[in-house]
Amino acid sequence: MARNKQIPEFDITVGGQPYVWRLQRQPQWSSDTADWRGMALAVRHKEGQREAVLEFPPGQQSRYGAAQLQPSHIQPQLVAKAIASAIVAGWEPLSRGKTVTIVVDATGG
Repeated sequence: MARNKQIPEFDITVGGQPYVWRLQRQPQWSSDTADWRGMALAVRHKEGQREAVLEFPPGQQSRYGAAQLQPSHIQPQLVAKAIASAIVAGWEPLSRGKTVTIVVDATGG
């Protein structure tokens, strides 16, 4: 029997609009690029369907055996700034279409 793993989603308001975000990817080693990849957040407007994946640069590499990043460790200000940057970059959260990937800097800008 397959295990149904619920990924927690969190509400946030940016510019007076309601959004929902979740941790899409932990910082990890990528064999495709032979380099570290940073965390990624999946974001969508609460009333929309189109998602944006906000990719952050890899930070300091965690030590072997260190605890994984938890969504509760991510600052809401960082998420809000990254969503605002995605909108400035051209993401239209209420439009229809494929998921877009937007690379942001470590501060969410």
